[in-house]
Amino acid sequence: MPANYDHIARIYDLLSKMIYGNAIINAQVCMLRCVPQRSSILIVGGGTGWILEKLAGQYPQGLEIDYIESSATMISLSRQRDNKGNKVNFIHLPVESFATQKSYDVIITPFIFDNFKKEKIEQVFVKLDSRLKPNGLWLYADFVNDKIESRLWKKLLLKVMYLFFLITCGIETQELISMDEYFADSYKIESEKYFYLRFIRSVVYRKL
Repeated sequence: MPANYDHIARIYDLLSKMIYGNAIINAQVCMLRCVPQRSSILIVGGGTGWILEKLAGQYPQGLEIDYIESSATMISLSRQRDNKGNKVNFIHLPVESFATQKSYDVIITPFIFDNFKKEKIEQVFVKLDSRLKPNGLWLYADFVNDKIESRLWKKLLLKVMYLFFLITCGIETQELISMDEYFADSYKIESEKYFYLRFIRSVVYRKL
């Protein structure tokens, strides 16, 4: 059963800033400069929708965006954002239930894969990969769990974070899976940045 973020949707951004400052926002915004004009974009798990306004600030028109979000409250908040002249199609579904024949120039997955067990990660990755055009961009941002080098505070923070989301949202996993192996064969890294003492990572991948 997909996690349900409805209970914390209205305070989600505030909670994020209380713990991580602007790191989660900056990790996503830094990648948006790579988005080409007049792109078709798939955003998976966009949360409260602030990223739509950031995109509109960069390109006030010409973008076609499919916006997938499993939380009804998050979708409601996202609909209130100012998209300027961009076309946004809001899709209230968990990503694993999403089906389309469309192909996209850009896929954005902000802090999505940390919600899933390995089996579902594989399912979701294959589905999204099949919808990204050759030479398309995949904008990926998530937490980092280097089991060899991670400091104790990172391990503790991960445990607390997962316990919180288990209690409030029913998240299905308690383990952060590395995504490197999934991108290794068919993508190259265009840019990469770290935030919050290398606990958060942003990568712009280009599909080969």
